[in-house]
Amino acid sequence: MSGLSERERERYARQLVLPAWGEEAQLRLKAATVFVAGAGGLGSAVVLYLAAAGVGRIRVCDRDKVELSNLNRQILHGERGVGLGKAASAQEAVARLNGEVRLAPLAAEMTEQNVGDLAANADILLDCLDNVPARLVLNEHSVRAHLPMVHAGVRGLGGQLTFLRPPATPCLACFMQEVPPEDPPAAPLGAADAGPGRANATSSPPPILGAVAGAMGCLQALETLKYLTGIGERSENRIIFLDGETMKFEVVAISKNPGCLVCGE
Repeated sequence: MSGLSERERERYARQLVLPAWGEEAQLRLKAATVFVAGAGGLGSAVVLYLAAAGVGRIRVCDRDKVELSNLNRQILHGERGVGLGKAASAQEAVARLNGEVRLAPLAAEMTEQNVGDLAANADILLDCLDNVPARLVLNEHSVRAHLPMVHAGVRGLGGQLTFLRPPATPCLACFMQEVPPEDPPAAPLGAADAGPGRANATSSPPPILGAVAGAMGCLQALETLKYLTGIGERSENRIIFLDGETMKFEVVAISKNPGCLVCGE
């Protein structure tokens, strides 16, 4: 790949001067492909900040359409986008933000059969989903394809984040399993736009403050950018919990589950 253009050097000037960044790291971003599963509250911040940083190709998978009730947190989309597919709306938003980034909109339901095609050529996977079954599908692909995955979840004023890179770290299934809807646990490590406390869809929508989804999505983007550029440490083998009400962070160590049906021996 050739070097950065003068326009790119001007656009990314503030990050190019970061220690250990420079043009080489920026070129890694330009050459990268990121798969984002979900264009909701988490995915909105993820996609915007990856595009702003100069990630060359972003594949966004979301089969849903924009609804008015999404707009308190899903900042990829606006009032004019209500009724439009979220993946297509994401493509329009990125085109306005950074014309040098290519976003592929994938308006499909992610399944075990098609996840490999949807995430084709990805260097990293981002779990911005809203239900446990879909998260576990993405996790199985992460394990099979030896691709790192950044998981986050939100609920109310709380959120969680971890960087998964099996076999060096646990996989998502080591600590998150699907549970019957009639028997949900009291406080699982859960789904996002749903996050901790919700393992399955319920009869009423979960509470979410948009700023919390944005904060956790930004942290996902940060972990992704660090991985792609090879800079800094990531949240491997630990989950970071945010309590937005008290502005406290808690870090909990996690380890591989030897009996895990996905990554266990």
